[in-house]
Amino acid sequence: MDTTAIIDRLREIAGPERVDTDERLLREASVDRFKKYTAVHDIYDGPFPLAIVRAGSTGQVAAVLAFANEHGVNIVPRTGRTGTEGGLETSFERTVVLDGSEMDEIVQVDPVDMQVTAQCGVPLQVLEDRVRELGLTTGHSPQSKPLAQMGGLVATRSIGQFSTLYGGIEDMVVGLEAVFPDGTVSRVKNVPRRAAGPDIRHVVIGNEGALCFVTEVTVKLFKYQPENNRFHGYLVDDVRTGIEILREVVTEGYHPSVARVYSEQDAAQHFSHFANGKCVAVFLAEGPAPLADATSTAIEQIVGRYQHERVDPELIRAWFDNLNWGPDKIRAEQEAMLAEHRLGYTTEVSANWSVVGDVYDAVISRITKEYPHFEDLTMLGGHSSHSYQTGTNMYFVYDYRINCEPREEITKYHIPLNAIIVEETLARGGSMVHHHGIGKYRAPWTEQEHGSAYPVLRRLKEAYDPNGIMNPGTIFPAGDR
Repeated sequence: MDTTAIIDRLREIAGPERVDTDERLLREASVDRFKKYTAVHDIYDGPFPLAIVRAGSTGQVAAVLAFANEHGVNIVPRTGRTGTEGGLETSFERTVVLDGSEMDEIVQVDPVDMQVTAQCGVPLQVLEDRVRELGLTTGHSPQSKPLAQMGGLVATRSIGQFSTLYGGIEDMVVGLEAVFPDGTVSRVKNVPRRAAGPDIRHVVIGNEGALCFVTEVTVKLFKYQPENNRFHGYLVDDVRTGIEILREVVTEGYHPSVARVYSEQDAAQHFSHFANGKCVAVFLAEGPAPLADATSTAIEQIVGRYQHERVDPELIRAWFDNLNWGPDKIRAEQEAMLAEHRLGYTTEVSANWSVVGDVYDAVISRITKEYPHFEDLTMLGGHSSHSYQTGTNMYFVYDYRINCEPREEITKYHIPLNAIIVEETLARGGSMVHHHGIGKYRAPWTEQEHGSAYPVLRRLKEAYDPNGIMNPGTIFPAGDR
């Protein structure tokens, strides 16, 4: 089918008012925040989508996918548009962006079974505000909370700032509904647990739109008791000491909702008013008062085994209150990019306790010694913000002055820095991505990431998307369709 016929059919399926073909909207839809620097300069090099379809129901999603699958039209699913790894880029011709952000109904809040069901386009902040009226919380609070929507959070296997207590999105999802490229609607029912074969939720959670489109999710609820929050902050001498403190807190059986350590360089950005050239460890204990108190006591005892300086808890509380990114912070970042020709990125990985310090040191050393434009970096550091019984994650943070044309920024700075971090992590047995998703820019390492298990992942693509229309180039390398 030619472009006109495709668009006409989409208008028949969804209604003409739900199909956007405005050139400005199509250009902006061709990228995500991985290309935020070129986008702020109004540079979009395509390929551009043929149209954006704003689905209004699961039935419309199913009809659009079935049509696209039959006629070889590529689909990029999206909701809140907060992706950072290129997963929302339209990298192929004949692509349609299927947007679920108008499917925004909170279907049911159930305070007895402690779960809430929402369509894919419900913003997390809206959902959280609703359940807090009942004294409840989802426990999910990524930095993108003011903007992110439920479908995208599930599709990218997201995690929130309180994960050490509540877990990642995969720990919160009870059941879900998803549509596969042939138009089949599949629903995973809401039960606390079952041993009825492999957990098929995980075919959907984290699929990044490469297998299916998430239309509805049900997540757990927890009691919301902010009056019991206990904030802690400490200055420590180095990253490895901070990581060891995190390890002891978690492996001794305590679960503060927040457990983080910032390198000296990263701490200077976040805590310039008190870091004084030190690393900063922060904790938040929450929940029922006896549990929060016991966790707080344990944190103090464990930190007390190490040389440290205590930070006023109110400084930590104030920092957390301003941590999330909404439209105001994004606008400020865009203004700074244009005025100062600089920006910052992060690449997050994970590794076992025994090697995560080596990963950190290796990355910093290699960038310092080998990266040819090191002199343009204004900050290089990192922090650990999500910990587990067996290990932790590491966010690498790099800011730089941009001494090139806007189009060259991504290949001169972001891609090579990202590659060094991925390579050094994989070389030490870690995972190249902790929670932002593979997207399109870490896809070249997907097979190395999974090793001998990669055929299992590949066969999911072959089974559920045999025509390769679902978000091509995401998770699976562009040539592996």
